[in-house]
Amino acid sequence: MSAGGDGASGGTGGRPPSVRRSRRGGRLLSVAEDPPERSVPAPVGRPAEGTDGRPEADAVDRLAAELADRIGPSVHAYEVAAVLESEGLTAERIRERYGHRDLFSLAADLYRRVPRTFPEPPVPADPWKPDHLRCALRGVLFALPGLAYLLTAPLWRGDTGALPALVAAGLFSWAWGQALSHRAHLRLVTGSHEAGRTLLTGAPAGAVLASAAAVLVAGPGTAALFALGQSAYLAAAGVLLVLGRERVLLGALAPLVVGAAALPWWEPDTVGRVGVPLVSVVATAAAAGHALRATLRTPPVAGAQRPVYRGSLPYGLFGLAAGVLVLFAGQRHPLAMIALTVSMGPAEWFLYRFRGLSVAALRTSATESGFRLRAARTLAICLTGYLVPLIPAALLTGAEPSGFVALGATLWTALLLQAFGVAWAPAAVCLAAAGCVAAAAVLDAPPGHLVPLLACGGAAAVLVVLVLRLLGRPTAHA
Repeated sequence: MSAGGDGASGGTGGRPPSVRRSRRGGRLLSVAEDPPERSVPAPVGRPAEGTDGRPEADAVDRLAAELADRIGPSVHAYEVAAVLESEGLTAERIRERYGHRDLFSLAADLYRRVPRTFPEPPVPADPWKPDHLRCALRGVLFALPGLAYLLTAPLWRGDTGALPALVAAGLFSWAWGQALSHRAHLRLVTGSHEAGRTLLTGAPAGAVLASAAAVLVAGPGTAALFALGQSAYLAAAGVLLVLGRERVLLGALAPLVVGAAALPWWEPDTVGRVGVPLVSVVATAAAAGHALRATLRTPPVAGAQRPVYRGSLPYGLFGLAAGVLVLFAGQRHPLAMIALTVSMGPAEWFLYRFRGLSVAALRTSATESGFRLRAARTLAICLTGYLVPLIPAALLTGAEPSGFVALGATLWTALLLQAFGVAWAPAAVCLAAAGCVAAAAVLDAPPGHLVPLLACGGAAAVLVVLVLRLLGRPTAHA
């Protein structure tokens, strides 16, 4: 692209107009339209003549237009000289074609002609972009095991100790699983072998201890056997989820899904009601063992340090508190708790979105207060996006929408803080809320939904304040 191709004089001294690239549409402007930023000594020498005998005075203009995108970001003429060197310009060509005595004279002329442009760097890929399918699948996987209770309930419904045994084992498995998952993820950063060893020792131990809790509550018998199956499944499923084997877990649950779906047309006997869930438990345990064997085949990391156990304790306490809150809420509205369990998939998706949007806000904020405002807006967007679908879910299942939403807000904000390594504060807040709800249930405090609403609403408010204070700082996302 060239300007002044007729060689006519465009300024004082018979010199052709200089070429400058405008940032508006790439239009070329002459010096007359935009005064030069600085004066540079006139080049020494005489431009070479073209084939028609006229001097090629516009050669520098054409060169400026060709290299404008590379010269514009330069902050010194020496950078332009480096660009010219990379183009392979020789001293002879610079003198004969462009009429300058050397490389630096031509670079200074080009630096004057081309305006400074500082294009924005390309936006990097979002490191926290969520996996939509994976998040949706995890929400389904959290809820599908509940189908086992549809099959087995007629077998233990008359046993007064069965339900307390299942609850005790379930609460212990939740707490143990949360702590073990945190520790395994820490070890996974070091290496797959280290994470596999942690899961290999921790998962069976959790299943044994959860079953022992069931035996302590209900004694040996049928209830303990059902609790053993529940504990074994939760331990094996936790291994598969930590190692990212969601699809394998879905395949292991396929017999349970098929059996539960056939209940409207099929009345199974005792063998069928026990055998179908047992097949899924065995398949899940076998898949977990296969996944662990694959991790243990990887070479260990030399000198790897083990994280301290107390670092995972608050995650386990949060799991216990969350289990208590969900348990008492599900006691009044079981179907609502199914919806809440499924919502854990979208909850994970919004956790990723919060982190991704926060990183984007960090790039566009010039002040700390500006970032804090953007972080508050991001929190409002993500929390609202997660909570709004819970309202129709509560209405359809007969639950109180305000209490249901307050419970969801408590769990999501606590998980958000945990995702940034803030563990003790959300664990303490959720334990306090769970204690209030449990005490109200034991003392039969009227009315039934007011105490859970106040407890979860207060906990959610405290956690939101903690999020704004702790995650509203740029250093939390650096």
